[in-house]
Amino acid sequence: MTASRSSSPAAPTSPSCFADTARYLTGRIVQHRRIADHTYRIRIECPEIASAAVPGQFAMLRIPDRNDPLLARPLAIYETFAHADDTVGQGDPACRRYADFIYLVHGKFTTALKEIAPGNTLVIWGPLGNGFTAVPPVDHLVLVAGGIGQTALLAIGRERLGRSVYGVPACQPRLARRVTLCWGARHAGMFGDADDFRAAGIDVHLATLDGSAGHRGTVVDLLEAVVGNDAASTHAVCCGPEGMMAAVSKWTSARGIPCHVSLEAPMACGVGICFTCVARVRDDSRDASGQGWDYRRTCIEGPVFEASRIVWEA
Repeated sequence: MTASRSSSPAAPTSPSCFADTARYLTGRIVQHRRIADHTYRIRIECPEIASAAVPGQFAMLRIPDRNDPLLARPLAIYETFAHADDTVGQGDPACRRYADFIYLVHGKFTTALKEIAPGNTLVIWGPLGNGFTAVPPVDHLVLVAGGIGQTALLAIGRERLGRSVYGVPACQPRLARRVTLCWGARHAGMFGDADDFRAAGIDVHLATLDGSAGHRGTVVDLLEAVVGNDAASTHAVCCGPEGMMAAVSKWTSARGIPCHVSLEAPMACGVGICFTCVARVRDDSRDASGQGWDYRRTCIEGPVFEASRIVWEA
């Protein structure tokens, strides 16, 4: 099967509204702790970002006064808070001053970041990306996470259960009757702060490749056990390694379950300038066979896309 391919990434057909409204600022670190193997959670004081963010958006973080690493890195906004010591994000979004991010130590940036103590500052800009704004109301919302993909999913779970609202002005949530998290990892030591999901009323199911926690096997194996063929009332949202998301996309497509994925792409700018985060997205207008595709920038047109529109790597 061949695809129609453009010679260079295409410009978006809609305004880059998320980049246009992003705020660039310096944020103070108020909490920073290890929550799992090689996994840390950091809380930053950034009122302009915390008050405006909606589920599924991200921010770009950079360590100031350093040129190695020089570039910023994208991190999903995990949850937002009104007070530095809050344990649950709730109340008027306009009052929120702090945003939490979770990251896995891998590479120069995160290796350096884990050594930075509370009281220091980071350069941060956001909120960026479209988030899960296209996910409709549904009876059963299934959150599917691989590795640390759960970082993009807590807020939408809380929103859809009516536990929190986000954005200024606050978005009217499209509720779900129930929300389930299926979270897969290599071993039990990789699950950090899973109780955040349980406290929100989300039904949590874990899978590990070595069987050290929950279901032994992959997160797709877990979906078989938890969701089965209950397609009529289910919508999935997914975040994690690309191979895992491709497998979830294939699994949901075979059962007629709508699915949105939040892509984890390398980025340098976060505002659509550098074209380092392009993904191949189906575009029927480019090929009469219906198999055409074009590049879309994850930071501007994404990071959330319909899973069925992504041209996954073989």
